[in-house]
Amino acid sequence: MRILIVEDDESIAKLVRLTLERDGHDVASAMTGGEGLELFRAWKPEIVVLDIMLPEMDGRDVAKEIRTVSDVPIIFVTAMGAPRDRVLALDQGADDYITKPFSIDEFAARVRAVGRRARAATQHPDATLRHRDLELDTRELRLTKAGAEITLTKREFEILRMLMAQPGTLVSRSDIANVVWQRPASAATNVLDVHMSSLRHKLGDDPAAYIETVRGEGFRLKAESEAK
Repeated sequence: MRILIVEDDESIAKLVRLTLERDGHDVASAMTGGEGLELFRAWKPEIVVLDIMLPEMDGRDVAKEIRTVSDVPIIFVTAMGAPRDRVLALDQGADDYITKPFSIDEFAARVRAVGRRARAATQHPDATLRHRDLELDTRELRLTKAGAEITLTKREFEILRMLMAQPGTLVSRSDIANVVWQRPASAATNVLDVHMSSLRHKLGDDPAAYIETVRGEGFRLKAESEAK
């Protein structure tokens, strides 16, 4: 895959680049946000690996610009590890969030997982799913609520697709972790909760109008008959 790295730390950028090239990817890199956007527009990468604290232009602003024209997967790699930072990044279109320092093997595995999900989304589209005032177009990766479009990250989209495919049925944390992250639930607990919190916020899901949490088990989309 074509992967763009936007990272101002030369040692990290070099390590990431060598790892991705070892795995057979075609890699380009930039050291500033502005340069990264120029490369993105000219090169059209299939994945973007993006630092947040960049010279000239914050990485979150770079992600916003990219999201106006593309749903390419974005992986933030940053030293900013607070829960609020993660939620903001996910709201701004990130598909994954890796905190420095990190395991380079885990990084490579996450890139592979993001790539598999991106390919699956385009190669195996499902039918449009509808539930109450929600409509999920899985071909266009588009969600509308009462006709108004809501922007989701790819992982939020995948979580909601699993729930909307079987409304009223419990979807286990384990199943979500295996499908969305290709990892066991124990390894994806925190990031799943962050994504679910972000998804609920975007749906205006208060108090649990759409998604019910079954403590220790998983989640389910409330059936039509349960809507208040």
